[in-house]
Amino acid sequence: MRKIFLISIFCFSFVIPPASNGGIFLPDSLKIDTLKSSKSEIKSFQMKKSPWLAVLQSAVLPGLGQLYNQSYWKIPVILGLTAYLGYEIYDNTKIYHDYRDRYANSQTTENPYGDLNLQAQRNFYRDQRDEFIWYFAIVYVVNLVDAYVDAHLFDFDVREDKPIRFGINPSNRSLNFHIKF
Repeated sequence: MRKIFLISIFCFSFVIPPASNGGIFLPDSLKIDTLKSSKSEIKSFQMKKSPWLAVLQSAVLPGLGQLYNQSYWKIPVILGLTAYLGYEIYDNTKIYHDYRDRYANSQTTENPYGDLNLQAQRNFYRDQRDEFIWYFAIVYVVNLVDAYVDAHLFDFDVREDKPIRFGINPSNRSLNFHIKF
């Protein structure tokens, strides 16, 4: 019984607020808002770059979203990769069509299977072309994702000079804490 009484007193000591003004408890003091803020004081964050506009621009022309996001060093990388992969797709398709036609011409009534070496070459260049198409699709999607993420992080501050510095000043034996706004 005594334990229950002590536990209840302990619990109620947190529920009943202590009187802070000389023993007089004012019930209206709980209704005062100490952190008054008006709508004019609250600043909403507005992004400088639109992520979906960057994606749309990169979808039209790879690298254009990076230009919009001012990530200039990424533009030659993306353009170089897409140009290389596009050329490889074109070249392998041209060689594939050549071997396809040569293999089709090698098929006769006496040899319905044709030249097996030409068939192997045809299949090789077709597979190469298909692989480069996958690589091109991956680079294209990475380009879109990079433009989207880069637009979101455009306002993120990555300066080397840290806005908060903490240190000990040995000359006057003090502790320093600086915040820049």
